Amino acid sequence: MDASSAFQDTLPLSSDALLAQLDAWGLRYRLHHHVPLRTVEDAKAVEDQFLVPGENALRLKNLYLRDKKKRNYLVTLEQSRQIDLKRLGAELGVGSLSFGSADRLFEHLGIRPGAVSPLAMINGARAGVRFCMDAAAQQADVINMHPLVNDRTVAMPRADLMAFFDWVGCAVIWLP
Repeated sequence: MDASSAFQDTLPLSSDALLAQLDAWGLRYRLHHHVPLRTVEDAKAVEDQFLVPGENALRLKNLYLRDKKKRNYLVTLEQSRQIDLKRLGAELGVGSLSFGSADRLFEHLGIRPGAVSPLAMINGARAGVRFCMDAAAQQADVINMHPLVNDRTVAMPRADLMAFFDWVGCAVIWLP
């Protein structure tokens, strides 16, 4: 199975159910449909269709990580930002970090590789996943991210994303 909406009914929470929940909470977003995006390079090829002139939109890359004590982290960064996992582990005070497996990603965030997104914290917060986000998000008007599948993107105002984190009980660790 891939991470597209064709298989969303195999997820603990489907993309459609997530979007319905966002609507129920009164959160604003623009929904875009596109080919499945698996990498930052794939996203760069289609992101122009999401952009609104004059809008400061943050485009993301997301990393699912684990430390030696088997604690899970979702790290969301501006897509062109370089990250040193050793330094990040030291900054977080957790030692070394490594990438989590696809099975653990599904178990803790309820998604498949290619669809990693801050919106997966709707599952991850309950599973104890720690969420770290690039401080650049604090300056963005809109944040583009997958709604649990990789053939859709939502463009969500920053304030609405912060409200989403409140709704799901997710504390944000800001990365300078």
